[in-house]
Amino acid sequence: MAVLPLRYLPDPVLRRRTQRVQRIDASIQRLIDDMTDTMFAANGVGLGANQVGVSLRICVIGIPEEELRVLINPEIVVRRGEVELDEGCLSIPGYRGKVLRASHVRVRAQDRDGNPIRIKAEDNLLAQALQHEIDHLNGILYIDHLVSKDAIWKLSDEEPDDESSEVSETSPP
Repeated sequence: MAVLPLRYLPDPVLRRRTQRVQRIDASIQRLIDDMTDTMFAANGVGLGANQVGVSLRICVIGIPEEELRVLINPEIVVRRGEVELDEGCLSIPGYRGKVLRASHVRVRAQDRDGNPIRIKAEDNLLAQALQHEIDHLNGILYIDHLVSKDAIWKLSDEEPDDESSEVSETSPP
């Protein structure tokens, strides 16, 4: 496995909609493993393939104390409710912002073996991470969901810069 270099805003790959995975082969399995290593090395909660420069609809989510989730070709099929959350991103390190997200989501995808899966998440970090990572695959960043243009702040050097509520550093968005 390998830790891949992360892509940071304003890299155009982050703003492009990713392509569906047509065939899950050894190269896709290797990419999933490398993405997982990269996410954990960066202390992230989730990672979309385009964050490592690969324009495919794959994301991994690793919430502490939960099993690793691999989603291939994920889609949000239900969104309900609304909640205001603090969020950050490995591709926008050093910043956090206040965003609006759905409080309840249902997602359909394929697992790493191509089997169909459905995930339901309500009022938790998983619901937030699913929306954040699927947005990445659609070329959308958390800064597109800010409650106001002033609802973003630079982290101080003492604050941890991880994705525990999802995020990370470059220049201001």
